[in-house]
Amino acid sequence: MLLRTVRMTFDPARLGDFLNLFAEARPRIAAAPGCRHLELWQDARFPNVLTTFSQWDDADALEAYRRSELFTTTWAKTTPLFAAAPVAHSQRQVS
Repeated sequence: MLLRTVRMTFDPARLGDFLNLFAEARPRIAAAPGCRHLELWQDARFPNVLTTFSQWDDADALEAYRRSELFTTTWAKTTPLFAAAPVAHSQRQVS
């Protein structure tokens, strides 16, 4: 299983735009082949910093999603809302 986090810093004035976009896209992302779980976290100190946490069957499933039309269109709508570059990490559980 692959664990994926993507930390995103949004323009505070555009945070609501992202939350609406995520609410619309979330069910379709969660239904993508190989996606086992999807959450959205908000930083306790900086409310305009959000992190997605997702679990994927493997790296191939994540990459297939990243090549999908759903990802392409959702990401194209998301990137103009950023105040800083996103930071993504993929991990595997070892214990």
